[in-house]
Amino acid sequence: GVAGATSWLFYFLALKYGNVSQVAPVDKLRVVMATVIAVLFLGEKVSLLGGAGVALIALGAILVALG
Repeated sequence: GVAGATSWLFYFLALKYGNVSQVAPVDKLRVVMATVIAVLFLGEKVSLLGGAGVALIALGAILVALG
C-alpha cells in the first residue's frame, strides 16, 4: 500500500514538471520492471509470447517517450 501511494505521488509530481507525453510511457515501464524482477528474484518463467509482449511494451514506451 505504501509503495503504491508513493508511486502515485511521484507520478503526479513528474506530471507537474514534465510533459504528459513523456511521463506516461515511462510509467508504463512498471510492467516491464515487474516482469524482470519476477524472473530474476522470484524464479518466474516467462513464455516466448509473454517475453515478446514485454519487449514490445518496453519498445513502445521508449519510442513514445522519445518522439
